[in-house]
Amino acid sequence: MDITDLSIKIIAADRRALSKAITLVESSRADHRALAAELIEKLKDSNRQAIRIGLSGTPGVGKSTFIESFGLMLTGLGLRVAVLAVDPSSARSGGSILGDKTRMEQLSRDRNAFIRPSPAQSHLGGVARRTREAVALCEAAGFDVVLIETVGVGQSETVVAEMTDLFILLLAPAGGDELQGVKRGIMEMADIILINKADGDLKPAATRTCADYTGALRLMRKRPQDPEGFPKAMMVSSVQNEGLATAWDEMQALANWRRETGHFDARRREQARYWFEEELRQGVLAQLETATAQAAMKDYGDQVAEGKISPDIAAQEVLKRLKP
Repeated sequence: MDITDLSIKIIAADRRALSKAITLVESSRADHRALAAELIEKLKDSNRQAIRIGLSGTPGVGKSTFIESFGLMLTGLGLRVAVLAVDPSSARSGGSILGDKTRMEQLSRDRNAFIRPSPAQSHLGGVARRTREAVALCEAAGFDVVLIETVGVGQSETVVAEMTDLFILLLAPAGGDELQGVKRGIMEMADIILINKADGDLKPAATRTCADYTGALRLMRKRPQDPEGFPKAMMVSSVQNEGLATAWDEMQALANWRRETGHFDARRREQARYWFEEELRQGVLAQLETATAQAAMKDYGDQVAEGKISPDIAAQEVLKRLKP
C-alpha cells in the first residue's frame, strides 16, 4: 500500500481513500498498525482542524434522528460533516449491525456528509478503539464538523470527552426518574444537555425535564473551561427541526469562547497526552496476549487456584517474564 498516495488522496477529499484509510487504522494486524501510524504522521502537517462534537445518550433517545436532522442543517449551511457512529458489538459473536447509514438515509446521500459506522468490539467507554485516529483522518480530509455518536449504554461513556471539543448529552422527556438515572460522572462531562422529542404531546414534559436539568446544572461546580451560563440544558425536536439552529449557535459560542481564552488548545494538548498514555497501557496489555505470557499466566493461575502462591506474588512473577 502506497501511504504517500493515500495521504494525498485524503487531503484531496477522496471519500474512497478516506474509507480505505479508516479500515486501515481499525485493523489490528501488526503490519497494518505500522502503516496506519505512518499515515497519521504524514497527515499531521495538514493543519486542518474540525470542531469535534461527541454525542451520547440512552438507547431510544433519538440520537440517529438528531444527527441526521442536525447534519442536514449543517450541510445546508455549506459545512462538510463527518459522522463516526459506534455500534455495540455482541459479547458472544463479536459482530455489530452497523445500521447507522440505514437510519440516516437522507444524510448518507448528502454529498457534503460522510457516515462511517464502526464496531465497539470489546473497547469500553462508548467508542471504538481507533475512533480518535478516524477523527484525525476526517479532519485531514477537510471536514468542518466531526460528530461522534457513542453506543448509548449509559454513564460509562465518558471516553468520548477525551477526543472531542464539545460533549453533548441527549435525553428524552418524560423518562421517569431520569435525573437520578443519569449519574454525576457523565453530567459533569456534558457541555450541553439537549432534551430531544420536545414536540407534540411531549413538549410540556420536555419543558419540565429541561427545567429539572437546568436546576441540577446550577448546583454543580462551575468549570474553568466554561463561560457564564454553561453547561446548559436546551430543548430540541429532531422531527420538527426545532431548536437545532439555536443549539448550533450555542455550540459555536462555547467553542469560540474556549478558543479566545486558550482553553480549546489546552484541552487538545491534554487529550494528546491522555491518548499517548492510553497507547502505552494498551501496549502493555497486548504483551499479555503473547504465547509466552499466556503460558506463564496459565502456570501461575493454576498455582494461585491451588493456594500454592498468592495472587500478588504470582502477578509480579508474570510481569518479570514480560521484561526484555
